[in-house]
Amino acid sequence: MSHRWAVILAGGDGKRLLPLTRKISGDDRPKQFCPVFGDGTLLDQTCQRVARIVSPRRTFAIVTRAHERYYSGADWEFNTAAFLIQPCNKGTAPAIVYSLMRLRELDPLALVGVFPSDHHFGDDDAFADCVSQAFESASNSSKLILLGIKPDQPEEGYGWIEPGEPMAAHGPGLIFAVNRFWEKPSRTAAVELLRRGCLWNSFIMTGRVDVFLGLVRRALPDLCESFESIRKALFTEEEGPAMLDLYLSLPSTSFSHDVLSVCASDLAVLCSKALSWTDVGEVDRALSLIERKTAASDHEIAAWHTAAG
Repeated sequence: MSHRWAVILAGGDGKRLLPLTRKISGDDRPKQFCPVFGDGTLLDQTCQRVARIVSPRRTFAIVTRAHERYYSGADWEFNTAAFLIQPCNKGTAPAIVYSLMRLRELDPLALVGVFPSDHHFGDDDAFADCVSQAFESASNSSKLILLGIKPDQPEEGYGWIEPGEPMAAHGPGLIFAVNRFWEKPSRTAAVELLRRGCLWNSFIMTGRVDVFLGLVRRALPDLCESFESIRKALFTEEEGPAMLDLYLSLPSTSFSHDVLSVCASDLAVLCSKALSWTDVGEVDRALSLIERKTAASDHEIAAWHTAAG
């Protein structure tokens, strides 16, 4: 466990949920900095969940400079966790690669877990058990381990995973090879994927830092080379200016679409039927959770529905 690290993705702009988060918080903050339901913001809740598995001292949230007013001076419960600040938001692939490049310098043997900051799990104990198993499996594997969720509907807004042959059969979940990865399929395709027993991709991933970077190098060699070119600037006074110049030159890229979907043979998936999971990135999903989990009045919920359109 001394080599376990956690990267929490908190640099998104949250535009799809903005009508709702504006109504809740009174400003245009992205959803990860908003108390959508329960105690604390979505980012606070993610940090508490991840702290069950990884020490806060080896956890950082990657954020964006434009959102500084929402995290600077915040009541950061896990104050030993750090913020890694991107100059701007260029998608999940640059955010993950920037994190990996720094982790490689800190700990070449790093075992990395990547966690979005806009998720809800119905059972945090079951979550911790599954992710711990994923970490253990990833420590001796040349594959990236994805956390798959058993679907209950043909959701078009999620990535889908077609599991292949079983690779491990111990712990709270089964681990399978991956035959194919679909990023946000059509409705017709999602219905078929549900019928065939495919899984939702939670976008929670574990793997050795060298496995992560090898995957990116095969799928997005130019992106990897761009970050390698400023490696000497990391952890120096030159890092900020070098990273700004680099980010201004980068196209926006998605780790799911541009890496996972083209590297299925390098992936494995852990599936647990015990996990109840929701990606809170869409208004309908967020409102459904609010109705179930809070003491909001019918009037407040109706107002949120109206504000969200």
